[in-house]
Amino acid sequence: MNNTTFALPPNLEPDQASPAWMNKGDNPQQLTTATLVGLQSVPGLIILYGGAVKKKWAVNSAFMALYAFACVLVCWVLWGYRMSLGDELPVPFLGTPNFALDEKFLFKKAFSGNFPNATMVYFQFAFAAITLILIAGALLGRLNFYAWMLFVPLWLTSSYTIGAFTIWSNNGFLYKLGIIDYSGRFVIHLSSGVAGFTAAYWVGPRLSKDRERFPPNNILLMLTGAGLLWMGWTGFNGGDPYSVNVDASLAVLNTHACTATSLLTWVMLDVYFFGKASIIGTIQGVITGLVCITPAAGKGRARMGSNNGGLLRLNSLVHYDDHPQEIQLLQMVDDTMAVLHTHAIAGCLGGILTGLFAEPKLNNLFFNSYGDYVGQFYGFEMGNFKAGFRQKGIQLLGILFIVKLNIVITSIICILVRFVVPLRMSVEDMEIGDEAAHNEEAYMPFGVKVKNLDSELKYLVVSPPFVFRFPVPSAFMKAGVGQGSWAGEEWRKKEKKMKGRRVPVAWVGGEWRKRWSEPGSRMGLSAAGQGEVEEEEREI
Repeated sequence: MNNTTFALPPNLEPDQASPAWMNKGDNPQQLTTATLVGLQSVPGLIILYGGAVKKKWAVNSAFMALYAFACVLVCWVLWGYRMSLGDELPVPFLGTPNFALDEKFLFKKAFSGNFPNATMVYFQFAFAAITLILIAGALLGRLNFYAWMLFVPLWLTSSYTIGAFTIWSNNGFLYKLGIIDYSGRFVIHLSSGVAGFTAAYWVGPRLSKDRERFPPNNILLMLTGAGLLWMGWTGFNGGDPYSVNVDASLAVLNTHACTATSLLTWVMLDVYFFGKASIIGTIQGVITGLVCITPAAGKGRARMGSNNGGLLRLNSLVHYDDHPQEIQLLQMVDDTMAVLHTHAIAGCLGGILTGLFAEPKLNNLFFNSYGDYVGQFYGFEMGNFKAGFRQKGIQLLGILFIVKLNIVITSIICILVRFVVPLRMSVEDMEIGDEAAHNEEAYMPFGVKVKNLDSELKYLVVSPPFVFRFPVPSAFMKAGVGQGSWAGEEWRKKEKKMKGRRVPVAWVGGEWRKRWSEPGSRMGLSAAGQGEVEEEEREI
């Protein structure tokens, strides 16, 4: 008897790196959309925050976002992902904390979609990270950075994971009821808005002069960050069907239609009520439009996107532009980047509108269930009044749950953190800003003038945007440039020698010496012992 064994040709053998269940189009699409969401945070929100605050807070604001992004990733793969979307604990609302770095787990098929767990972990991380960065927006300009270092892992573990498990996990009670949260309106935006506002209450306000006048240091950077946020939302909503299908296409179109309508409505109403269109206000219109459409991006017809955008801006205008003095809560709590109304209130509105406009046919594409996810208006049209009212009630229940959860958990975290480190920077540090918090500044100071000396320190712009500190002898100022004086000749030699170098020097006692002391302090030079230094904005 012949015991010959037969084997498939190498080109027909199963590929362990590309199993049969993995869709070769869905997996790269999901990785791409996850990266687009990541770009919303790094660099999108980093440069948006860095440009939107006062010059003295640019580094601190950007660094808070960068730290949150990295910290969330570490916590996410160690325990956060499995707590949010893993097996249920005996305790309600919680998943089982566990590593998401084991190869056996990462190579298995994800709980939804036709791609591996490794892709899903990365995709969901991007959403968790941006949630913490949005919270940071409410706390800019006074939060102790050490307190932020503790707050990020604590809030991710005790608040975000509960919201995500309850609404997104197959084991969550709101998921089982049939809540519609297409792309994180409740878990991300409502949570970040409420948590940020609550944390702002516990941290306290900025300095009074900062609250009264907090001009952005770079509006063009704000526009760049807002543009990255807008375009990155293509991945935010386009990736949530977990598949390359028509639902993803509809979600992307709805997203941009709502955002554009919100922006244009904001501009027109600002011109009508205030006479001028505001760039800063328009950026808020972009963000609120993006937030509002998210829960229903793939669940409502394309015209719904435009309707949501218009309704959203009308709501924001009435409540925040015309009657801010009537809303005492907003005066009591200092929400630096207006996270409450751009995310929490917009999220509530989006969730409610989803309960009205959710279309059964489109929900069937996502949930594979035609009659269980019916907006109230479509319930009237179908004669199924009960289903429409039920969906509206579930949406309201989700809003109530997330609001209460984040008020309670965020308050507990803030109370615990302040037993370890102060939540708030000292008044002296808040007066200084970045240099006190990180010993760094986003922009070089304008300069100093040395009194009672035969020299002055001024500025010379060598290569924008870098400003280099160069001294200008008094004799040079009298002789002028190019008049052949010894001072002018000496200045030109030193200018050529020092060009491109960031070494502060001073003309003291007839010679050039390095200046080691900081602006605002006494000169650290023996020949300049009696010299007093004061800050001055001067250029030559």
